[in-house]
Amino acid sequence: MEHFVDYTESVQADFSIECGADDECLEIPWASEDSSLAYLDLKRNPDLIQQLTEVRQYPELGEFLRSANSAESPFQTAKCDAWFTTEIAPEEEIYGASGKFGSYVDVVSESSDARVSLTAHESVVKNLAGLLKGEPEMLASVEFLVRRCFFHNRGEQDGFYITCYVFGYGNDEDEARRNWGFALRQVGKVFCSERDSSPSQRTLRVRNDKNR
Repeated sequence: MEHFVDYTESVQADFSIECGADDECLEIPWASEDSSLAYLDLKRNPDLIQQLTEVRQYPELGEFLRSANSAESPFQTAKCDAWFTTEIAPEEEIYGASGKFGSYVDVVSESSDARVSLTAHESVVKNLAGLLKGEPEMLASVEFLVRRCFFHNRGEQDGFYITCYVFGYGNDEDEARRNWGFALRQVGKVFCSERDSSPSQRTLRVRNDKNR
């Protein structure tokens, strides 16, 4: 596993490559063992976003999902969750907070070519972390993890996806949630900004470089 960190005052932007045999991975489509939860194509069925339990409970998450699955975004989402906890890791003590509100969203490229390129995914997360460095100060941290994805649709190769973790810190749940919501909006904006430098374009550049 490769691990990188960029700090910008009160914001931590972190990205890792986690593609080892024992690292977490994703299957698309996926379903829970009891089939009560399953993959939904929110890119092509955006009306389903509002029906998600997590979105009804946390509208901020719905705003992010609509942004990440919009026509302006070169990505689509596959899985998500949000929660509050008072468990603070030693490296998070710098925020001076007693709790944190967090979420994760699994994100997949719309481009079938980009989905199979580790180089393209590493370039994307580096760029996303760099874009966040220019955002206003916030008591929040963001982490992008590149992981393996197994695509079960006919004709698709196995490839990669990005897990995006966002945490907001505070001395109570309301404060932590406000900081999380603000950070989540900023992350949604940088995901959409990837349209003009999408993974598919990076993949093409990599291939062209190899052919020179």
